[in-house]
Amino acid sequence: MQPLSLSQSLVKYLKILRISLVERLVYRGDFLLATVFRFLPLITTFLLWDAVYTSRREMLDRQGHASEPVEMSGFSLQQMTAYLLLVQISRMFSSMPGLASGLARDIRDGNIKKYLLQPIDLLAYLLAYRGAHKIAYIITSSLPYAVLFFFFRDVFPGWPSWGTLGLYALSLMLGFVIGFFFEACVGLAGFWFLEVTSFIYIIGTLNFFVSGHMFPLDLLDPSLTAVLKYLPFQYLAYFPAMVFLEMKSAAELTEGFIIEATWAASMIVLAKFLYWRGLKRYSAFGG
Repeated sequence: MQPLSLSQSLVKYLKILRISLVERLVYRGDFLLATVFRFLPLITTFLLWDAVYTSRREMLDRQGHASEPVEMSGFSLQQMTAYLLLVQISRMFSSMPGLASGLARDIRDGNIKKYLLQPIDLLAYLLAYRGAHKIAYIITSSLPYAVLFFFFRDVFPGWPSWGTLGLYALSLMLGFVIGFFFEACVGLAGFWFLEVTSFIYIIGTLNFFVSGHMFPLDLLDPSLTAVLKYLPFQYLAYFPAMVFLEMKSAAELTEGFIIEATWAASMIVLAKFLYWRGLKRYSAFGG
């Protein structure tokens, strides 16, 4: 069999993307309902931070600093609310629920052999399938998110420039690449370990905290923040939100995008390497 050219391979995976997108759009009602229910813990988070800032305001008043603005690590309550809203968009692109566990399960159960018997690259297929899932989710959830952002429009100082929006879109795309291939690497550990559920849980919990999903990383100790800057996690949630809010200097943005692009390329190479090495020790028998 003659190997497919680059253009033929691209067409093949674009067709997989299109078919998967049609399949996922069948469940658009589920996406919409899930999005609405995701707003409930978000509202709880807003109420929690409102209580924190109110308490801070009362403390300043008692100390005779009534005119001093209430901020935490440079974040006012409005900026904190805007940040938490934008983090939801960041995670919409970078989170990959079920990818690592599903990949590890396919390796353990032998279902991965279907990719080996067909002219399909596993990682490329999963990328197309997950891309379709993201597109379907973004399309169906755009209306409730638009309503949510309209309701909280006052927390944003204004619409950012087109240049900032372009950088924001780039950060989201790179976040998607990092998120996908990072989860793929975790799932590919199934070639070496029979059960990786606990490992996936630990990684997921750690990722949730150090990515800035719950609060801006600026609230942490500066030495810890300096370390996290060089890890991939903050580019899944924190960094895109900060780009949109224009709370990073030009030098910090340049450094951040260089690190994010480096992690994206590194994750792709690492995932391909793990897949190649894993296949060398993988064996399956029977139908």
